[in-house]
Amino acid sequence: MKTLKEIPCGATAKVIRLTGEGPVRRRIMDMGITKGVEIFVRKVAPLGDPVEVTVRGYELSVRKADAEMILVE
Repeated sequence: MKTLKEIPCGATAKVIRLTGEGPVRRRIMDMGITKGVEIFVRKVAPLGDPVEVTVRGYELSVRKADAEMILVE
């Protein structure tokens, strides 16, 4: 399994599982990133942080640390 951080720009991935605990996991889920949802990676900042994604028709910026907690296929 890969993490969202490893997905290249312009690719789509499906969320398998969220790792992480408590408030951080809750915040990721509140952004609409839940099991089974498709995520399109729009852009990655020059230093890799943040990653800009499209989820459920919304554009989001996700920190690299948070992207590592999102397991995708």
